[in-house]
Amino acid sequence: MLERYFQLKSKGTTLPREVMGGLTTFTAMAYILAVNPAILKDTGMDHAALVTATALAAAVGTALMALMSKYPIAMAPGMGINVFFTYEICLRMNVPWQGALGMVFWNGILFLILTMTGLRSLVVKAIPQALKIGMQVGIGLLIALIGLKNCGLVVADESSLLRLGSISDGWMPNSASLASLGLLLILVLVIKKVPGAILLSILVITFLGLLVPGAGAGLSITDMPERWVDRPASLAPLWMKADWLYPFKHWQVAWVPVITLMFVDMFDSIGTLLGVSRRAGLLNEQGELPRMGKALTADAAATSLGAMLGTSPVTAYVESAAGVEIGARTGLAALVTALCFVLALFFHPLILSIPAAATAPALVWVGIMMFSGMEAIEWKDLRRTVPAVITMIIIPFGLGIANGIAFGCIAYCVVMATTGEYRKVKKIMYGLAVLFVLKFILVGV
Repeated sequence: MLERYFQLKSKGTTLPREVMGGLTTFTAMAYILAVNPAILKDTGMDHAALVTATALAAAVGTALMALMSKYPIAMAPGMGINVFFTYEICLRMNVPWQGALGMVFWNGILFLILTMTGLRSLVVKAIPQALKIGMQVGIGLLIALIGLKNCGLVVADESSLLRLGSISDGWMPNSASLASLGLLLILVLVIKKVPGAILLSILVITFLGLLVPGAGAGLSITDMPERWVDRPASLAPLWMKADWLYPFKHWQVAWVPVITLMFVDMFDSIGTLLGVSRRAGLLNEQGELPRMGKALTADAAATSLGAMLGTSPVTAYVESAAGVEIGARTGLAALVTALCFVLALFFHPLILSIPAAATAPALVWVGIMMFSGMEAIEWKDLRRTVPAVITMIIIPFGLGIANGIAFGCIAYCVVMATTGEYRKVKKIMYGLAVLFVLKFILVGV
C-alpha cells in the first residue's frame, strides 16, 4: 500500500530510509515544542495547552502535506510569524488572543483562495526579491532581539535604549551566561553537522539549569517536574476559542495584520518548499515544483486548523532538509515526523520545565539563519536595496513586522515612480502602497 501511494521505488528510496528521514526531521525541528509555547504564552494563553496545540498543529499540518503533496516536508507553527502574533498583534495592538486567532483563521482562508484561484503567483511575482529578503532579515533580527531579551543578555536602558545585561551573579553563572553557552553549543554542533543541534542545546542547557540557582531561595533556573511522561495536557483552554468575527467587527485594525500574516506565511512556505525540494531533486527541468498548488493548499488548510487548535499560523519548515539529506524523498517520511509529534504530547511535563535560558539560544539562532539570502541583494541598485534595508531596520527597532513591510513597500513604489522606473512596478504593489498610506493616515501606526 505504501509503495503504491508514495511510489518509493520510482523515487529512489526505501521504507527504512524514509523512516530515518522522518525521525531526523523531527529531531531537527522538535525545538518548536518548547519555543512556540514560550512565545505565545506572553499573550495570556495557557502554557500547558499551548504545548498540546503546537504538537497537534504540527502533526496535522505535516500529515496533510504528506498525504496531499506526497513531499517529505514537515510543518509546524512558524517562527517569526508567532513573534508577530504575540508581540505586535496581541501586545502592541492590544488585540485579545482570541481575536488574533480569528485573524489567523481568515488568513488561512485568504491564502487558500489565492492558491486555488492562481492569484498567489501574481502576488508573489509583484513583490521584488530585495523586499522579500528585507522582510526575512528584519523578522530574523526581531526574533534574535526577543531571544536576547528573554534570557537577560540584552536589557532596557533609559540612556541608551538597550544595553548588555549581566552575564553572571558574582562568581555564579546566570540565565544570560547559560544562554550564551547554548548559542555557542548550537554553532559548534551545526558546524559539525550534528542532527538536531538546536534540540541538543536545549536539553543540555535545561540540565545545566538544574545546577544554577534561580529566582527564590533554594530554586534552580530549571524546575524539573516530578514526572517526565504524563497524559497530554488538556486543549480545552484553547480549542475553538478563536473570535471568528473579530476581523470583521474591527476591520480598521485587522486588515493590515491579516495581509501581513498572509505575506509572511506565503513567502516562508514558498521559499521553504522550493529550497527543500531543490535539495531533494524534486524540481522539474523548468525549476518548478510539481504539485506546488497541493502543497500550498495543505499549508493554508493547516493554518486555519491551527487557529481552531489555538496556535499561530502553521507553515513548512526548512529543517525538513535534514531528513532530505538522510535520503527522504516522499511523504512517508513526513508521516513519520507527524507521528513523532503525536508521541511528544506525552512528554509535556518535561517540555514545560524548559527555562528561557534554553529556548533563547534557539530564537537567536533561528534569527541568524534568516540572514541567508542577503548575498542575492544587488547592493549597487539603490532603488531596491534602500527600501529593503528600511524594512530590515523598521521591523526590529520599531517592533513591528507590519509597519516594516508597509514602509518598505511605500519607499519602493515612491523611489521607482520618481526615478523613471514606474513601469517596472506591478499594479499590485502600487495598490498595496496606497492602502498602507491610507492606513497610516486614518488609523496610525
